[in-house]
Amino acid sequence: MVKKSHKIEMFIHYAILSLLGLLFLLPLLWMLFASIDTGAIQAIKLPEKITMENFSTILSDPKIIKSFGIGLFMSGCQAILVVFVSVLAAYPLSRYQLKFKKSFMMTILFLTSLPMTAVMVPVYQLFLYLKFQDSIIAVTFFLTASSLPYGIWMMKNFMDSVPIELEESAWVDGASAWRGVRSIVAPLIVPGMFTVAIFTFSGSWGNFFVPYILIQSPEKMPASVTIFQFFGNFGMVNYGKLAAYSVLYTIPVVVLYALSQSFMSKGFSMGGATKG
Repeated sequence: MVKKSHKIEMFIHYAILSLLGLLFLLPLLWMLFASIDTGAIQAIKLPEKITMENFSTILSDPKIIKSFGIGLFMSGCQAILVVFVSVLAAYPLSRYQLKFKKSFMMTILFLTSLPMTAVMVPVYQLFLYLKFQDSIIAVTFFLTASSLPYGIWMMKNFMDSVPIELEESAWVDGASAWRGVRSIVAPLIVPGMFTVAIFTFSGSWGNFFVPYILIQSPEKMPASVTIFQFFGNFGMVNYGKLAAYSVLYTIPVVVLYALSQSFMSKGFSMGGATKG
């Protein structure tokens, strides 16, 4: 009786997981099928004729190519800055007994849950006052600052897992604190650095709200905002070009995940450095 109930329970679990997987798979199938179909509609249907016309139209538009370049610049710079600053900020929080360390960490934890919509009005007013509106650099720095609390919190947790004995051995040999961070701590937290970079890049790459509010010139909009141009007036949508744009839009994140796998596995394999 117990074995039968266990089988029923396992069947229910697999059925729920299969249903969830199907719900995630259907939009992906629609995107792939519609991208190679000039007569794509809202529903999933096999294309009558496979064509790359949607992709050629997207890739031949210089405005779209420029928006992709702007998006890659903003997201890439943000990811690099967040990782670099997070490492520097997380190191003293992880290694030193600071007086207001707990209060500071609680503040960081609070900032990670602060919704962007809650700060956009004062930020927009600040951009107007400093004449930073329509500045890609200024928006990039703002996105970097908004991602730092999450980055610092995650990086500290990764850095806590690195034994301080490794650094103490280097200090005995005359290494400075900065040399210890660069030569010992950083190689061991490669998985953490790539995790923070991926989450930061993905969040910035898909951010529609911030650049839409802070950037006013259409030619300076990143790819996350220019996708809006495929939604025409009176509810008319070019589904084929929208799907092709969506496929191209997912490539940078997929490539980043693929490239990071080797570095992350290499970093995890170094986790046994203290053994023996």
